[in-house]
Amino acid sequence: MARHHPDLVFCRKQPGIAIGRLCEKHDGVCVICDSYVRPAELVRVCDECNYGSFMGRCVVCGGPGVSDAYYCKECVIQEKDRDGCPKIVNLGSSKMDLLYDRKRFNGKR
Repeated sequence: MARHHPDLVFCRKQPGIAIGRLCEKHDGVCVICDSYVRPAELVRVCDECNYGSFMGRCVVCGGPGVSDAYYCKECVIQEKDRDGCPKIVNLGSSKMDLLYDRKRFNGKR
């Protein structure tokens, strides 16, 4: 998801011991490159991204997490798993545009 949307921003703080989770929609995908092949290493998120109501949430979209998140083998070889916490911290312009369009049209489509 983050690879195809350049306006999404990663947290990138020092990861803690908490394991990242993925929702049903993003289950099995690498959190960096969006590939579904060869999961290799567990995703670790920082303590701020796993605190309170954020605990157990999807790393990509913030939905309820159902499975552990993994980096793919390529991202581990390229050491992209060491860049910091991979949690997406903003919504992105496409989701914000959709939100305002829904408000403006108020379901009249």
